[in-house]
Amino acid sequence: MLAMDPLDLHQARLQTCNIAMDLLGNHWLNLTLMIDTGPNPDLLTRAPAVRTVVIAGVSEVHVTMAMTAGTTTSFPMSNHTRERVTVAKLTLENFYSNLIIQHEERETRQKKLEVAMEEEGLADEEKKLRRSQHARKETEFLRLKRTRLGLDDFESLKVIGRGAFGEVRLVQKKDTGHIYAMKILRKADMLEKEQVAHIRAERDILVEADGAWVVKMFYSFQDKRNLYLIMEFLPGGDMMTLLMKKDTLSEEETQFYISETVLAIDAIHQLGFIHRDIKPDNLLLDAKGHVKLSDFGLCTGLKKAHRTEFYRNLTHNPPSDFSFQNMNSKRKAETWKKNRRQLAYSTVGTPDYIAPEVFMQTGYNKLCDWWSLGVIMYEMLIGYPPFCSETPQETYRKVMNWKETLVFPPEVPISEKAKDLILRFCIDSENRIGSNGVEEIKSHPFFEGVDWGHIRERPAAIPIEIKSIDDTSNFDEFPESDILQPVPNTTEPDYKSKDWVFLNYTYKRFEGLTQRGSIPSYMKAGKL
Repeated sequence: MLAMDPLDLHQARLQTCNIAMDLLGNHWLNLTLMIDTGPNPDLLTRAPAVRTVVIAGVSEVHVTMAMTAGTTTSFPMSNHTRERVTVAKLTLENFYSNLIIQHEERETRQKKLEVAMEEEGLADEEKKLRRSQHARKETEFLRLKRTRLGLDDFESLKVIGRGAFGEVRLVQKKDTGHIYAMKILRKADMLEKEQVAHIRAERDILVEADGAWVVKMFYSFQDKRNLYLIMEFLPGGDMMTLLMKKDTLSEEETQFYISETVLAIDAIHQLGFIHRDIKPDNLLLDAKGHVKLSDFGLCTGLKKAHRTEFYRNLTHNPPSDFSFQNMNSKRKAETWKKNRRQLAYSTVGTPDYIAPEVFMQTGYNKLCDWWSLGVIMYEMLIGYPPFCSETPQETYRKVMNWKETLVFPPEVPISEKAKDLILRFCIDSENRIGSNGVEEIKSHPFFEGVDWGHIRERPAAIPIEIKSIDDTSNFDEFPESDILQPVPNTTEPDYKSKDWVFLNYTYKRFEGLTQRGSIPSYMKAGKL
């Protein structure tokens, strides 16, 4: 059991009472807070249906909920009341869960500090000074966490990405001058398109993933109209843009990017997630040209309606008369690149990188991400994905019939090692490389000579030219939109009653709030 600071526990008790009073009052449901005293006898005599629940592992705090009429099986609770109860439950769970997480994170930061000081061999006086500085940062973090973050804290510089449900803007935080990428999602679209579970999962995963291989999120917040994710800006653009600029990559270049993506995917798997949407669009490049994984909206544990709807669209739309069958490799690549950007911004997207077992909906595991990597590797070396077609429907059929459609064009020669790795990625899941762990992939002959432990320290295979901290030359041009402008209430449905589904969306990372002041020298113009 996690020990809580007495002051934290006292504040938690008061906060729980306030939440209960504010959200429920005496409407249909009595919520009574009890601390170490057990159920209220008077409450028990008035209502037979009483439950005592330990919230979020805090043993001292119990919540007893008693129905004011009937029993648990026949109580006539209105939909409005059920929704209020759900809001109360989520609010309480989130409050105590966040308390425990904050406590654990604080302990982790303290342990990291102690380990770092031991490795540096600091004297006791220097250690004492470092601890004092760290304590001040922790205090500042707690203070800053209580301040509300909003659009007014950022200056919008430019639109650098646009999708079906929102857009990404380059922004600058006004008080520090730091540059970020702001992902903006419309709440109305999230509700209408049943994307709430997806955006919730993306936010939660970005909170948990804090490593070199995943794009870092510093803040998340919301207003009445939109959700906002404030992430590190990676000026190198994405792999899709890089592949569209080049006909093909050399095997040496491919080895570098596939190696880094192997480590990025493995980092996600070690956290217990399956990405499910590995594709060039989601492989971002930092200022030095190294890979970082992004876009976790389709990770494991989400509503399968998204995949089902996509599958239904594939099977109901009529096939196109267009065929790639008689095209040579050069024409295939040109046609693919012509349509690729449009597919990236559409709601349908492209099924080119999705493993067949995901389409079948009969069960899949993390191995589906390795299939996607095999498709990307093929595209890097050949110039287009192996199953590309004029329509998603035709692509889907090719993926499902991969034993016949996965072929290598003779006019684009590649090594046997490269071909073997692709074929071992793009095979039925039972025989797919990676089934015995990531080391099985690392030991493949194609990766001979890769220094897995220091790959991010070496120069990127293709250097990235960055002129300043807000250089967007590696991104497409987009016209301005009105996504940040308020609209009259009469033109938009009233989603206020459903706003509770976005509870606990706000997040502030320790590094983001404590790294204040001037911009690091390596981020300044001409230093990248």
